[in-house]
Amino acid sequence: MSTTSAVSAALVKDGTPSSAAAAAKRAARRRTALVWAGRIGLAAFVIGGWQAFTTWGIVDPFFFGQPSGIAKRLVDLFQHGTEFGSFYSNIWTTIQEALAGFALGAVAGVIFGVALGQSRFLADVLGPYIKVVNAIPRIVLGSIFIVAFGIGVLPKILLAAVLVFFIVFFNAFQGVREVDRNILANAKVLGASQAQIIRHVTVPSALTWIIASLHSAFGFAIVGALVGEVLGAQSGLGLVIKTAQNQFDPNGVFATMLVISVIVLGAEWLISKLEHRLLSWRPPAPTEANSL
Repeated sequence: MSTTSAVSAALVKDGTPSSAAAAAKRAARRRTALVWAGRIGLAAFVIGGWQAFTTWGIVDPFFFGQPSGIAKRLVDLFQHGTEFGSFYSNIWTTIQEALAGFALGAVAGVIFGVALGQSRFLADVLGPYIKVVNAIPRIVLGSIFIVAFGIGVLPKILLAAVLVFFIVFFNAFQGVREVDRNILANAKVLGASQAQIIRHVTVPSALTWIIASLHSAFGFAIVGALVGEVLGAQSGLGLVIKTAQNQFDPNGVFATMLVISVIVLGAEWLISKLEHRLLSWRPPAPTEANSL
């Protein structure tokens, strides 16, 4: 039974709003319980099937690893570390690179997106150059950064920033273009300056687009940091994955990927909290992505 049906049934029964609200809460709790049961059941099915197939020899664990082996390898990594230092230090290195690249790319993307979204002249002049840079394979940019700046953290930050920049830029640009022209005209009639229009009208209106891009942008920041570490690094999770790959250790690869997934999910949760805080004025939409 859907939430609407539950509310309708409660109204028919006694016609009181309080009972309708209680029915809606019960329906919401039931749906949440079913969602989590489905998620846990799917995870148990995949992990259990993976373990069973590798145990029975249907799937070769030498190439695809094994859940029990991944768990043992993960414990070993946290307890004994890697050839490049403790596992915690490698995790922190990748997080630092991703956070710095995420911040740099997001700020630059918002600034350029808002500026070009408001100025047709700037968009016409810089548009082709932005498309050319966006068309360059990221692996090539990573190699160029490493040749230019060495194997320190700077190339990873720059590569992560490039990946984040284009995601945020195109969303901010489109968000500015979607601002209601009547609202802009009214603000100008009321005597608002260009800076006031940007601050109080343009950016808040485009904020939905910008925040939506941040949900996927941090994942790309992690990818940029990892790719840079695979190309050349002294520490980091990308280097751990590369070493495990060279040693034919699929359990080490999957164990590190699991840690990366937890980091990205944690960042996604924080961005969702930021979204709710910044967009608290906006009425909720049932089709939003964070309702999944």
